[in-house]
Amino acid sequence: MTDSSYSFCRMSALADCVPKAARQLPAPQQSSGVSLVANHGRRRNQMGRSCYDLTTFDRRAWNAGKKVGTKRPLKPRQIWAIRFFLDRERRLRDRALFDLAIDSKLRGCDLVKIKIGNLVVGPEIRPRAMVIQQKTGRPVQFELMSDVRSSLLAWLDRRGGTVDDYAFPSRINPRTHMSTRQYARLVDEWVEAVGLRPEEYGTHSLRRTKASIIYKATGNLRAIQILLGHTKREHGPLSGCRCRGCSRTFRGN
Repeated sequence: MTDSSYSFCRMSALADCVPKAARQLPAPQQSSGVSLVANHGRRRNQMGRSCYDLTTFDRRAWNAGKKVGTKRPLKPRQIWAIRFFLDRERRLRDRALFDLAIDSKLRGCDLVKIKIGNLVVGPEIRPRAMVIQQKTGRPVQFELMSDVRSSLLAWLDRRGGTVDDYAFPSRINPRTHMSTRQYARLVDEWVEAVGLRPEEYGTHSLRRTKASIIYKATGNLRAIQILLGHTKREHGPLSGCRCRGCSRTFRGN
């Protein structure tokens, strides 16, 4: 066998080892390396992907097949169904967290950071509480109903601690608060336990629940904005508001 025929057979064998997807790839692009592009006197790096990188094939977007957008608020019968489930399972912490989320209408990042001192005055639960919102830096006040105060008092009696401790501590480090991811997992567990689809509900569903009930009863959009702690007053049904707490998100639920 001559050297030329041996080389041809060797190249054919190597070609059979290459995946079919790689053999159909286009010619390498110049963007596969690092290129320096002038940008108003500055230089920046533009990184590209190699066209022979098989890991980039069939890469799906993070939201592919998932339902994204505004989460649905809970209805009154669904609220009571979740409360019945938590009471049946004797989950005092989850019942207190759920009730506080409904009445406070707080974002998840603000809810998990609530301290005992924000909720109690002496041996009793405050009828009204106030927290500083992480997103806006402004205070927002909310009212706690009697059943919510009862569930909070039952949980805090078992939890113990001082006024400087978090009301809902972390499982890993009791000195820190519960993570928002753990809170989201709990919400998924609650809604699934009562027969709802977790992909249609989330932590923001609890924030919007009481606001949606009040809006359907009164139609007072400005009151809803105050309850949710919104800062932009120009939001409204005729101004194309994109805020999750305004009337555009409440309609049809």
